[in-house]
Amino acid sequence: MSRIVLSTVLVSLLVAPSVDAQQMARGRVYHDTNFNQVWDTGEKGLAGISVSNGEDIVRTSKDGSYELSVSDDAILFVIKPAGWMTPLSETNLPRFYYIHKPKGSPQGTRFPGVEPTGDLPASIDFPLYPVNEPERFKAIMFADPQPRNQQEVDYLIQDVLEELIGTDASFGVTLGDIMFDDLSLFESQNQGIALVGIPWYNVIGNHDVNREAKVDEESDETFERVFGPAYYSFEYGKAHFVVMDNVEWYYNGETKKHGYRGAISKAQMKFLENDLKLVPADKLVVLMMHIPITKMEQRGTIFKLLKDRPFTMSVSGHQHYQQHLYLGKEDGWEGEKPHHHVINVTASGSWWKGIKKFGNTPHAYSRDGVPNGYSIVTFDGNQYSFQYQAANRPADYQMQISAPVEIGSQQEQAYAYANVFSGSVKSEVTAVIRNRKGKAVKLEMVPAHSEVDPDYKRLYDQERSLIQKLDGKIDWMEMSAPAAAGHLWKAQLPKDLSSGMYSIEVQAIQPNGAIYKGLRPIRVAN
Repeated sequence: MSRIVLSTVLVSLLVAPSVDAQQMARGRVYHDTNFNQVWDTGEKGLAGISVSNGEDIVRTSKDGSYELSVSDDAILFVIKPAGWMTPLSETNLPRFYYIHKPKGSPQGTRFPGVEPTGDLPASIDFPLYPVNEPERFKAIMFADPQPRNQQEVDYLIQDVLEELIGTDASFGVTLGDIMFDDLSLFESQNQGIALVGIPWYNVIGNHDVNREAKVDEESDETFERVFGPAYYSFEYGKAHFVVMDNVEWYYNGETKKHGYRGAISKAQMKFLENDLKLVPADKLVVLMMHIPITKMEQRGTIFKLLKDRPFTMSVSGHQHYQQHLYLGKEDGWEGEKPHHHVINVTASGSWWKGIKKFGNTPHAYSRDGVPNGYSIVTFDGNQYSFQYQAANRPADYQMQISAPVEIGSQQEQAYAYANVFSGSVKSEVTAVIRNRKGKAVKLEMVPAHSEVDPDYKRLYDQERSLIQKLDGKIDWMEMSAPAAAGHLWKAQLPKDLSSGMYSIEVQAIQPNGAIYKGLRPIRVAN
Protein backbone atom coordinates (compact mmCIF):
# COMPACT_ATOMS: atom_id res chain seq x y z
CA MET A 1 0.00 0.00 0.00
CA SER A 2 1.31 3.46 -0.86
CA ARG A 3 1.91 5.71 2.13
CA ILE A 4 -0.14 8.94 2.03
CA VAL A 5 0.90 11.39 4.75
CA LEU A 6 -1.53 14.00 6.03
CA SER A 7 0.27 17.30 6.29
CA THR A 8 -2.60 19.80 6.29
CA VAL A 9 -5.99 20.13 7.94
CA LEU A 10 -8.66 18.73 5.66
CA VAL A 11 -10.81 21.85 5.54
CA SER A 12 -11.41 24.83 3.29
CA LEU A 13 -9.75 28.10 4.28
CA LEU A 14 -13.16 29.76 4.12
CA VAL A 15 -14.83 29.96 7.54
CA ALA A 16 -18.54 30.19 8.23
CA PRO A 17 -19.95 32.44 10.96
CA SER A 18 -19.94 30.98 14.46
CA VAL A 19 -23.25 29.68 15.80
CA ASP A 20 -23.65 28.48 19.39
CA ALA A 21 -26.49 26.03 18.71
CA GLN A 22 -26.48 23.01 16.40
CA GLN A 23 -24.90 23.91 13.08
CA MET A 24 -24.92 22.29 9.68
CA ALA A 25 -21.54 21.03 8.50
CA ARG A 26 -21.02 20.68 4.77
CA GLY A 27 -18.28 19.29 2.63
CA ARG A 28 -17.34 16.61 0.17
CA VAL A 29 -15.54 13.28 -0.15
CA TYR A 30 -13.31 13.23 -3.20
CA HIS A 31 -10.57 11.39 -5.09
CA ASP A 32 -7.42 13.36 -4.30
CA THR A 33 -5.55 12.71 -7.53
CA ASN A 34 -2.55 14.92 -6.76
CA PHE A 35 -2.15 13.83 -3.12
CA ASN A 36 -2.19 17.35 -1.68
CA GLN A 37 -5.17 16.82 0.68
CA VAL A 38 -6.96 19.80 -0.86
CA TRP A 39 -9.96 19.56 -3.18
CA ASP A 40 -8.88 21.06 -6.49
CA THR A 41 -10.86 21.94 -9.57
CA GLY A 42 -11.29 18.84 -11.68
CA GLU A 43 -11.00 16.34 -8.84
CA LYS A 44 -13.98 14.03 -8.75
CA GLY A 45 -16.37 13.82 -5.82
CA LEU A 46 -17.18 10.27 -4.68
CA ALA A 47 -20.82 9.24 -4.41
CA GLY A 48 -22.32 6.88 -1.84
CA ILE A 49 -19.57 7.29 0.80
CA SER A 50 -20.74 7.31 4.43
CA VAL A 51 -19.94 10.29 6.65
CA SER A 52 -20.91 10.49 10.34
CA ASN A 53 -21.08 12.94 13.22
CA GLY A 54 -20.83 10.14 15.77
CA GLU A 55 -24.58 9.44 15.73
CA ASP A 56 -26.10 10.06 12.33
CA ILE A 57 -24.70 8.74 9.06
CA VAL A 58 -25.35 10.19 5.61
CA ARG A 59 -24.26 9.05 2.17
CA THR A 60 -22.59 11.48 -0.19
CA SER A 61 -24.51 12.64 -3.27
CA LYS A 62 -23.43 12.21 -6.89
CA ASP A 63 -20.91 15.05 -6.63
CA GLY A 64 -19.49 13.73 -3.35
CA SER A 65 -21.15 16.36 -1.17
CA TYR A 66 -22.78 15.81 2.23
CA GLU A 67 -24.24 17.78 5.11
CA LEU A 68 -24.60 16.85 8.78
CA SER A 69 -25.57 18.67 11.95
CA VAL A 70 -22.81 19.19 14.53
CA SER A 71 -22.58 20.50 18.08
CA ASP A 72 -19.67 22.43 19.54
CA ASP A 73 -18.14 19.14 20.73
CA ALA A 74 -18.19 16.89 17.69
CA ILE A 75 -15.99 14.86 15.40
CA LEU A 76 -16.97 14.37 11.77
CA PHE A 77 -15.49 11.34 10.08
CA VAL A 78 -15.65 9.44 6.84
CA ILE A 79 -16.26 5.68 6.98
CA LYS A 80 -13.48 4.33 4.79
CA PRO A 81 -14.98 2.19 2.01
CA ALA A 82 -13.35 -0.93 0.63
CA GLY A 83 -10.90 -0.17 -2.15
CA TRP A 84 -10.05 3.28 -0.83
CA MET A 85 -7.64 4.64 1.79
CA THR A 86 -7.55 7.78 3.87
CA PRO A 87 -4.42 9.88 4.42
CA LEU A 88 -1.96 8.72 7.07
CA SER A 89 -0.06 10.75 9.64
CA GLU A 90 3.73 10.61 9.81
CA THR A 91 3.32 7.70 12.26
CA ASN A 92 0.89 5.80 10.00
CA LEU A 93 -2.25 6.75 11.93
CA PRO A 94 -5.31 6.98 9.63
CA ARG A 95 -6.56 10.57 9.35
CA PHE A 96 -10.22 10.29 8.40
CA TYR A 97 -11.83 12.90 10.66
CA TYR A 98 -12.26 16.57 11.52
CA ILE A 99 -12.54 17.65 15.17
CA HIS A 100 -14.90 20.52 15.86
CA LYS A 101 -14.27 21.97 19.32
CA PRO A 102 -14.41 25.76 18.94
CA LYS A 103 -13.25 26.33 22.53
CA GLY A 104 -10.99 23.30 22.70
CA SER A 105 -10.99 20.57 25.33
CA PRO A 106 -11.84 21.26 28.98
CA GLN A 107 -8.84 22.26 31.06
CA GLY A 108 -7.64 20.82 34.36
CA THR A 109 -6.24 17.42 33.38
CA ARG A 110 -2.58 16.41 33.37
CA PHE A 111 -2.49 15.60 29.68
CA PRO A 112 -3.62 18.12 27.07
CA GLY A 113 -6.63 17.63 24.88
CA VAL A 114 -7.62 19.37 21.67
CA GLU A 115 -6.65 22.99 21.09
CA PRO A 116 -9.51 25.38 20.15
CA THR A 117 -10.50 24.71 16.55
CA GLY A 118 -12.39 27.95 16.02
CA ASP A 119 -15.54 28.44 14.00
CA LEU A 120 -16.95 25.71 11.78
CA PRO A 121 -15.25 25.75 8.37
CA ALA A 122 -17.42 26.40 5.33
CA SER A 123 -16.38 23.07 3.83
CA ILE A 124 -14.98 20.00 5.57
CA ASP A 125 -13.53 17.78 2.88
CA PHE A 126 -12.24 14.22 3.11
CA PRO A 127 -9.72 12.97 0.52
CA LEU A 128 -9.56 9.29 -0.41
CA TYR A 129 -7.09 7.32 -2.52
CA PRO A 130 -7.80 4.16 -4.53
CA VAL A 131 -5.89 1.08 -3.33
CA ASN A 132 -5.89 -2.61 -4.12
CA GLU A 133 -7.71 -4.41 -1.33
CA PRO A 134 -7.99 -8.15 -1.95
CA GLU A 135 -10.68 -10.10 -0.15
CA ARG A 136 -7.95 -12.23 1.41
CA PHE A 137 -5.70 -10.19 3.68
CA LYS A 138 -4.06 -10.19 7.10
CA ALA A 139 -4.35 -7.88 10.09
CA ILE A 140 -2.15 -7.68 13.20
CA MET A 141 -4.02 -7.37 16.50
CA PHE A 142 -2.34 -6.27 19.72
CA ALA A 143 -3.94 -6.02 23.11
CA ASP A 144 -2.61 -4.02 26.05
CA PRO A 145 0.95 -2.91 25.19
CA GLN A 146 0.41 -0.84 28.37
CA PRO A 147 3.83 0.69 29.09
CA ARG A 148 4.24 2.63 32.35
CA ASN A 149 7.30 4.53 31.15
CA GLN A 150 9.71 4.94 28.25
CA GLN A 151 11.64 1.83 29.29
CA GLU A 152 8.51 -0.26 28.77
CA VAL A 153 7.82 1.44 25.44
CA ASP A 154 11.29 0.21 24.49
CA TYR A 155 10.36 -3.29 25.68
CA LEU A 156 7.49 -3.28 23.18
CA ILE A 157 9.72 -2.06 20.37
CA GLN A 158 12.50 -4.57 21.07
CA ASP A 159 10.45 -7.59 22.07
CA VAL A 160 7.44 -7.35 19.74
CA LEU A 161 7.63 -4.69 17.04
CA GLU A 162 11.11 -5.49 15.76
CA GLU A 163 10.06 -8.80 14.24
CA LEU A 164 6.99 -7.24 12.57
CA ILE A 165 8.90 -4.73 10.47
CA GLY A 166 8.17 -5.58 6.85
CA THR A 167 5.05 -7.64 7.63
CA ASP A 168 2.70 -8.48 4.76
CA ALA A 169 -0.32 -7.59 6.92
CA SER A 170 -2.58 -4.86 5.54
CA PHE A 171 -3.07 -2.99 8.81
CA GLY A 172 -2.72 -3.30 12.56
CA VAL A 173 -4.96 -2.62 15.56
CA THR A 174 -4.21 -1.98 19.22
CA LEU A 175 -7.17 -3.17 21.28
CA GLY A 176 -6.89 -0.66 24.10
CA ASP A 177 -4.65 0.07 27.05
CA ILE A 178 -2.24 1.58 24.60
CA MET A 179 -0.72 3.22 27.68
CA PHE A 180 -0.64 2.60 31.42
CA ASP A 181 -2.09 6.01 32.44
CA ASP A 182 0.88 8.14 31.27
CA LEU A 183 -0.65 9.56 28.09
CA SER A 184 2.46 11.64 27.36
CA LEU A 185 3.95 8.44 25.92
CA PHE A 186 1.41 8.13 23.09
CA GLU A 187 3.70 9.79 20.57
CA SER A 188 6.80 7.81 21.53
CA GLN A 189 4.98 4.50 21.15
CA ASN A 190 3.34 5.64 17.91
CA GLN A 191 6.79 6.29 16.48
CA GLY A 192 7.82 2.75 17.39
CA ILE A 193 4.69 1.17 15.89
CA ALA A 194 5.20 3.24 12.74
CA LEU A 195 8.34 1.20 12.08
CA VAL A 196 6.09 -1.74 11.19
CA GLY A 197 5.13 0.22 8.07
CA ILE A 198 1.36 -0.33 7.88
CA PRO A 199 -1.71 1.76 8.83
CA TRP A 200 -2.46 1.36 12.52
CA TYR A 201 -5.88 1.75 14.16
CA ASN A 202 -6.42 2.22 17.89
CA VAL A 203 -9.10 1.31 20.43
CA ILE A 204 -9.38 3.28 23.66
CA GLY A 205 -8.81 1.35 26.91
CA ASN A 206 -9.43 2.14 30.56
CA HIS A 207 -5.77 3.20 30.96
CA ASP A 208 -5.97 5.56 27.96
CA VAL A 209 -8.42 8.01 29.54
CA ASN A 210 -7.89 11.31 31.34
CA ARG A 211 -8.33 10.04 34.87
CA GLU A 212 -9.08 13.50 36.27
CA ALA A 213 -12.20 13.78 34.11
CA LYS A 214 -15.46 14.24 36.02
CA VAL A 215 -17.70 12.88 33.23
CA ASP A 216 -17.29 10.20 30.59
CA GLU A 217 -17.64 12.68 27.72
CA GLU A 218 -14.43 14.45 28.83
CA SER A 219 -12.35 11.36 29.56
CA ASP A 220 -11.12 10.79 26.00
CA GLU A 221 -9.92 14.31 25.13
CA THR A 222 -6.23 13.37 24.93
CA PHE A 223 -7.04 10.22 22.97
CA GLU A 224 -9.03 12.34 20.51
CA ARG A 225 -6.16 14.78 20.08
CA VAL A 226 -3.79 11.97 19.14
CA PHE A 227 -5.99 9.38 17.41
CA GLY A 228 -9.29 11.07 16.55
CA PRO A 229 -12.74 9.66 17.42
CA ALA A 230 -12.88 6.97 20.09
CA TYR A 231 -15.46 5.03 18.04
CA TYR A 232 -15.89 4.74 14.29
CA SER A 233 -15.92 2.13 11.53
CA PHE A 234 -14.13 1.29 8.31
CA GLU A 235 -14.18 -1.35 5.60
CA TYR A 236 -11.45 -3.48 4.14
CA GLY A 237 -12.05 -6.19 1.57
CA LYS A 238 -15.33 -7.89 2.43
CA ALA A 239 -15.16 -7.09 6.14
CA HIS A 240 -16.68 -4.20 8.09
CA PHE A 241 -14.71 -3.21 11.19
CA VAL A 242 -16.29 -1.29 14.06
CA VAL A 243 -13.95 0.31 16.61
CA MET A 244 -15.84 0.72 19.90
CA ASP A 245 -15.28 2.80 23.02
CA ASN A 246 -16.72 0.54 25.70
CA VAL A 247 -14.94 2.20 28.65
CA GLU A 248 -17.55 4.28 30.48
CA TRP A 249 -15.75 6.57 32.93
CA TYR A 250 -17.50 7.80 36.07
CA TYR A 251 -16.72 10.07 39.01
CA ASN A 252 -18.50 10.26 42.37
CA GLY A 253 -18.51 13.84 43.59
CA GLU A 254 -19.30 12.81 47.18
CA THR A 255 -16.65 10.12 47.63
CA LYS A 256 -14.21 11.66 45.11
CA LYS A 257 -13.73 8.18 43.70
CA HIS A 258 -13.55 7.44 40.01
CA GLY A 259 -13.68 4.26 37.96
CA TYR A 260 -15.06 2.65 34.84
CA ARG A 261 -17.50 0.04 33.64
CA GLY A 262 -17.98 -1.84 30.38
CA ALA A 263 -20.62 0.19 28.54
CA ILE A 264 -21.17 2.52 25.59
CA SER A 265 -22.95 5.87 25.37
CA LYS A 266 -26.39 6.41 23.85
CA ALA A 267 -24.77 8.32 21.01
CA GLN A 268 -22.46 5.42 20.23
CA MET A 269 -25.32 2.94 20.32
CA LYS A 270 -27.18 5.12 17.84
CA PHE A 271 -24.11 5.24 15.62
CA LEU A 272 -23.73 1.46 15.80
CA GLU A 273 -27.36 0.91 14.89
CA ASN A 274 -27.19 3.36 11.98
CA ASP A 275 -23.87 1.95 10.80
CA LEU A 276 -25.02 -1.67 10.71
CA LYS A 277 -28.14 -0.72 8.72
CA LEU A 278 -25.84 0.19 5.84
CA VAL A 279 -23.74 -3.00 5.92
CA PRO A 280 -24.88 -5.80 3.56
CA ALA A 281 -25.66 -9.12 5.22
CA ASP A 282 -22.96 -10.96 3.25
CA LYS A 283 -20.19 -8.90 4.86
CA LEU A 284 -18.32 -9.98 7.98
CA VAL A 285 -18.90 -7.56 10.87
CA VAL A 286 -15.95 -7.34 13.27
CA LEU A 287 -16.48 -5.50 16.55
CA MET A 288 -13.19 -4.37 18.14
CA MET A 289 -13.27 -3.23 21.76
CA HIS A 290 -11.15 -3.18 24.91
CA ILE A 291 -13.35 -4.70 27.62
CA PRO A 292 -14.74 -8.14 26.66
CA ILE A 293 -18.27 -8.02 25.30
CA THR A 294 -19.38 -10.46 28.03
CA LYS A 295 -18.66 -7.72 30.60
CA MET A 296 -20.67 -5.01 28.82
CA GLU A 297 -23.91 -3.70 30.28
CA GLN A 298 -25.59 -3.35 26.87
CA ARG A 299 -24.39 -6.60 25.34
CA GLY A 300 -28.02 -7.75 24.98
CA THR A 301 -28.87 -4.72 22.84
CA ILE A 302 -25.73 -5.18 20.76
CA PHE A 303 -26.50 -8.88 20.31
CA LYS A 304 -29.96 -7.98 19.01
CA LEU A 305 -28.38 -5.79 16.34
CA LEU A 306 -26.21 -8.72 15.25
CA LYS A 307 -28.48 -11.72 15.73
CA ASP A 308 -29.76 -11.98 12.14
CA ARG A 309 -26.31 -11.56 10.60
CA PRO A 310 -24.64 -14.81 9.51
CA PHE A 311 -21.09 -13.40 9.69
CA THR A 312 -20.00 -11.70 12.91
CA MET A 313 -17.21 -11.88 15.45
CA SER A 314 -15.76 -9.62 18.14
CA VAL A 315 -12.37 -9.17 19.76
CA SER A 316 -11.14 -7.46 22.93
CA GLY A 317 -8.20 -7.30 25.31
CA HIS A 318 -8.16 -6.15 28.96
CA GLN A 319 -7.87 -9.52 30.72
CA HIS A 320 -4.16 -10.26 30.19
CA TYR A 321 -4.92 -13.81 29.22
CA GLN A 322 -6.02 -15.37 25.93
CA GLN A 323 -9.42 -16.95 25.49
CA HIS A 324 -11.73 -17.97 22.65
CA LEU A 325 -15.37 -17.79 23.69
CA TYR A 326 -18.33 -19.20 21.75
CA LEU A 327 -21.37 -17.39 23.10
CA GLY A 328 -24.82 -18.94 23.02
CA LYS A 329 -28.27 -18.47 24.52
CA GLU A 330 -26.94 -18.81 28.06
CA ASP A 331 -24.79 -15.74 27.35
CA GLY A 332 -27.65 -13.72 25.88
CA TRP A 333 -26.74 -14.39 22.25
CA GLU A 334 -29.79 -14.94 20.04
CA GLY A 335 -28.17 -15.80 16.72
CA GLU A 336 -28.50 -19.14 14.96
CA LYS A 337 -24.80 -19.99 15.47
CA PRO A 338 -22.65 -19.13 18.49
CA HIS A 339 -20.96 -15.75 18.46
CA HIS A 340 -17.17 -15.99 18.53
CA HIS A 341 -15.51 -13.53 20.90
CA VAL A 342 -11.72 -13.50 21.21
CA ILE A 343 -9.98 -12.13 24.28
CA ASN A 344 -6.73 -11.36 22.52
CA VAL A 345 -3.26 -12.20 23.79
CA THR A 346 -1.52 -9.13 25.21
CA ALA A 347 1.67 -7.58 23.88
CA SER A 348 2.81 -6.88 27.44
CA GLY A 349 1.89 -10.30 28.82
CA SER A 350 0.99 -9.51 32.42
CA TRP A 351 2.11 -5.88 32.44
CA TRP A 352 5.80 -6.43 31.47
CA LYS A 353 6.42 -8.46 34.61
CA GLY A 354 8.94 -11.18 35.33
CA ILE A 355 12.67 -11.55 35.61
CA LYS A 356 14.60 -10.18 32.63
CA LYS A 357 15.65 -12.61 29.95
CA PHE A 358 18.40 -12.46 27.34
CA GLY A 359 18.02 -9.08 25.65
CA ASN A 360 17.16 -7.32 28.94
CA THR A 361 13.38 -7.48 28.55
CA PRO A 362 11.04 -9.23 31.03
CA HIS A 363 9.84 -12.70 30.09
CA ALA A 364 6.33 -11.16 30.28
CA TYR A 365 4.26 -14.35 30.43
CA SER A 366 0.53 -13.79 30.74
CA ARG A 367 -1.23 -15.12 33.81
CA ASP A 368 -2.45 -18.20 31.90
CA GLY A 369 1.08 -19.27 30.96
CA VAL A 370 0.82 -17.83 27.44
CA PRO A 371 3.91 -15.88 26.28
CA ASN A 372 3.26 -12.26 25.39
CA GLY A 373 2.54 -11.76 21.71
CA TYR A 374 -0.16 -10.86 19.21
CA SER A 375 -2.66 -12.30 16.76
CA ILE A 376 -2.28 -12.56 13.01
CA VAL A 377 -5.83 -12.61 11.69
CA THR A 378 -6.40 -13.81 8.14
CA PHE A 379 -9.60 -12.59 6.50
CA ASP A 380 -10.89 -14.31 3.38
CA GLY A 381 -14.14 -12.83 2.13
CA ASN A 382 -16.51 -13.07 5.09
CA GLN A 383 -14.45 -15.82 6.76
CA TYR A 384 -11.51 -15.41 9.14
CA SER A 385 -8.99 -17.32 11.26
CA PHE A 386 -6.84 -16.31 14.22
CA GLN A 387 -3.17 -17.32 14.46
CA TYR A 388 -1.50 -16.73 17.81
CA GLN A 389 2.10 -15.54 17.55
CA ALA A 390 4.40 -15.51 20.58
CA ALA A 391 6.88 -12.63 20.63
CA ASN A 392 10.38 -13.72 19.67
CA ARG A 393 9.28 -17.33 19.15
CA PRO A 394 8.82 -19.45 16.02
CA ALA A 395 5.35 -19.51 14.49
CA ASP A 396 4.85 -23.19 15.37
CA TYR A 397 5.29 -22.58 19.11
CA GLN A 398 1.61 -23.02 19.95
CA MET A 399 1.62 -25.06 23.15
CA GLN A 400 3.60 -25.84 26.27
CA ILE A 401 3.73 -29.42 27.55
CA SER A 402 4.39 -29.87 31.25
CA ALA A 403 5.46 -33.23 32.64
CA PRO A 404 7.95 -34.59 35.19
CA VAL A 405 11.50 -34.92 33.91
CA GLU A 406 11.60 -38.38 35.48
CA ILE A 407 9.02 -40.75 36.94
CA GLY A 408 9.33 -44.13 38.61
CA SER A 409 8.19 -47.20 36.72
CA GLN A 410 5.70 -47.97 39.48
CA GLN A 411 4.76 -44.39 40.32
CA GLU A 412 1.10 -44.30 41.23
CA GLN A 413 0.09 -41.00 39.67
CA ALA A 414 1.84 -38.64 37.28
CA TYR A 415 0.28 -36.25 34.77
CA ALA A 416 1.22 -34.53 31.55
CA TYR A 417 -0.38 -31.15 30.85
CA ALA A 418 -0.79 -29.38 27.54
CA ASN A 419 -1.39 -25.64 27.53
CA VAL A 420 -2.68 -25.00 24.00
CA PHE A 421 -2.22 -21.25 23.89
CA SER A 422 -5.14 -20.49 21.57
CA GLY A 423 -7.18 -23.54 22.53
CA SER A 424 -10.87 -23.53 23.38
CA VAL A 425 -13.80 -25.84 23.96
CA LYS A 426 -13.76 -26.45 20.21
CA SER A 427 -10.16 -27.71 20.12
CA GLU A 428 -9.58 -31.45 19.68
CA VAL A 429 -6.55 -32.41 21.78
CA THR A 430 -5.01 -35.88 21.64
CA ALA A 431 -1.72 -37.34 22.85
CA VAL A 432 0.44 -40.45 22.83
CA ILE A 433 3.50 -41.54 24.76
CA ARG A 434 6.10 -43.19 22.52
CA ASN A 435 9.13 -45.28 23.46
CA ARG A 436 12.50 -45.10 21.68
CA LYS A 437 11.50 -47.98 19.38
CA GLY A 438 8.52 -46.01 18.10
CA LYS A 439 5.76 -47.91 19.89
CA ALA A 440 3.03 -45.49 20.96
CA VAL A 441 0.40 -45.73 23.69
CA LYS A 442 -2.57 -43.39 23.47
CA LEU A 443 -3.11 -41.04 26.40
CA GLU A 444 -6.56 -39.89 27.46
CA MET A 445 -6.45 -36.09 27.34
CA VAL A 446 -9.19 -34.46 29.40
CA PRO A 447 -9.97 -30.78 29.86
CA ALA A 448 -8.34 -29.18 32.90
CA HIS A 449 -9.65 -25.72 32.12
CA SER A 450 -10.16 -24.73 35.75
CA GLU A 451 -6.54 -25.51 36.64
CA VAL A 452 -3.51 -23.24 36.18
CA ASP A 453 -0.51 -23.96 34.01
CA PRO A 454 1.89 -25.98 36.22
CA ASP A 455 5.02 -24.60 34.53
CA TYR A 456 3.85 -21.01 35.05
CA LYS A 457 3.01 -21.83 38.69
CA ARG A 458 6.47 -23.35 39.17
CA LEU A 459 8.17 -20.29 37.68
CA TYR A 460 6.00 -18.01 39.80
CA ASP A 461 6.94 -19.89 43.00
CA GLN A 462 10.65 -19.93 42.08
CA GLU A 463 10.64 -16.19 41.43
CA ARG A 464 8.90 -15.42 44.71
CA SER A 465 11.50 -17.50 46.52
CA LEU A 466 14.29 -15.63 44.74
CA ILE A 467 12.79 -12.26 45.62
CA GLN A 468 12.67 -13.26 49.27
CA LYS A 469 16.34 -14.27 49.17
CA LEU A 470 17.22 -10.92 47.57
CA ASP A 471 15.16 -9.10 50.22
CA GLY A 472 13.05 -7.57 47.48
CA LYS A 473 15.99 -5.78 45.85
CA ILE A 474 15.22 -6.61 42.22
CA ASP A 475 15.33 -4.75 38.90
CA TRP A 476 12.14 -6.33 37.57
CA MET A 477 8.47 -6.46 38.53
CA GLU A 478 7.19 -9.52 40.35
CA MET A 479 5.08 -11.89 38.24
CA SER A 480 1.30 -11.93 38.44
CA ALA A 481 -0.38 -14.84 40.19
CA PRO A 482 -1.45 -17.73 37.92
CA ALA A 483 -4.95 -17.71 36.41
CA ALA A 484 -6.98 -20.36 34.60
CA ALA A 485 -8.16 -19.34 31.13
CA GLY A 486 -9.78 -22.45 29.65
CA HIS A 487 -7.10 -23.88 27.35
CA LEU A 488 -5.40 -26.54 29.51
CA TRP A 489 -5.65 -30.34 29.09
CA LYS A 490 -4.09 -33.17 31.07
CA ALA A 491 -3.54 -36.93 30.87
CA GLN A 492 -2.54 -39.45 33.51
CA LEU A 493 0.65 -41.23 32.51
CA PRO A 494 0.68 -45.07 32.43
CA LYS A 495 1.88 -46.69 35.66
CA ASP A 496 3.55 -49.76 34.15
CA LEU A 497 6.09 -48.25 31.75
CA SER A 498 9.43 -50.00 31.54
CA SER A 499 12.51 -47.94 32.26
CA GLY A 500 13.94 -45.80 29.46
CA MET A 501 13.28 -42.62 27.47
CA TYR A 502 9.88 -41.71 26.11
CA SER A 503 8.34 -38.79 24.26
CA ILE A 504 4.95 -37.31 25.06
CA GLU A 505 3.47 -36.07 21.77
CA VAL A 506 0.41 -33.80 21.75
CA GLN A 507 -1.70 -32.74 18.79
CA ALA A 508 -4.37 -30.02 18.81
CA ILE A 509 -6.80 -29.52 15.92
CA GLN A 510 -8.33 -26.04 15.91
CA PRO A 511 -11.82 -25.15 14.66
CA ASN A 512 -10.34 -23.66 11.48
CA GLY A 513 -8.53 -26.94 10.71
CA ALA A 514 -5.08 -25.76 11.84
CA ILE A 515 -3.03 -28.54 13.46
CA TYR A 516 -0.58 -27.73 16.26
CA LYS A 517 1.92 -30.22 17.65
CA GLY A 518 4.17 -30.36 20.68
CA LEU A 519 6.62 -32.86 22.19
CA ARG A 520 8.13 -33.38 25.64
CA PRO A 521 10.75 -36.07 26.48
CA ILE A 522 10.40 -37.95 29.77
CA ARG A 523 12.53 -40.55 31.53
CA VAL A 524 11.16 -43.61 33.35
CA ALA A 525 13.47 -44.90 36.05
CA ASN A 526 13.49 -48.34 37.72
